Amino acid sequence: MIKVGDALPDVTLQEYSEVEGNGCSIGPNPVKVREAAAGKTIAVFALPGAYTPTCSAQHVPGYVQQFDDLKQAGVDEIWCVSVNDAFVMGAWARDQKTGGKVRMLGDGSADFAKATGLTMDLNSRGMGLRSARYSMLVKDGKVATLNVEGPGKFEVSDAGTMLAQAKG
Repeated sequence: MIKVGDALPDVTLQEYSEVEGNGCSIGPNPVKVREAAAGKTIAVFALPGAYTPTCSAQHVPGYVQQFDDLKQAGVDEIWCVSVNDAFVMGAWARDQKTGGKVRMLGDGSADFAKATGLTMDLNSRGMGLRSARYSMLVKDGKVATLNVEGPGKFEVSDAGTMLAQAKG
C-alpha cells in the first residue's frame, strides 16, 4: 500500500472536459499522474464509484464547497479519482458542478487503484474491483498525508480533514 513519502504511481488517468480550453480537447484526455503532479500541491480523494450515495451526497460536494479554503491553504488542484471511465466522470462532474474546482479523473482499468494498493473487491455487489475511499495530500508528486477509510466509513477522507492537513 502507498504510504507517506512515496511517489504517486506512474500511471495515466483520463479526464473528460465539458468545455474546450487551454489547448485541451473535450476528451477523454490522458492525465499522466506524475507529470501532472510535479511541482504542485494536490488534494487527491478517491472513492468507490460515481453516482454512489455517500460519494454524491457528501464526498464530492464537500471538496467543491471547501475549494476556496483549500486554495488559500496552498492547494493548487483537487483531484477526485474513481474506477469509472472518463465519460461517466465527465457526466458526474456536470451533475456535481465541479467545473473549475475539482478535476474528475477516471481510473477505468483501476491502474491507479491497483498501483496504490488501495482497492476494494465489490464483485459480490456487481461492481468489480474498485478504489477504496481515501484522501491524500500530495506535494510535488509525493504523498504528504494519507487518510484511508475503514470499510463503509466516511470519517477521515472528507474535505474538512484535508483542509486541516493542508493548513498544518
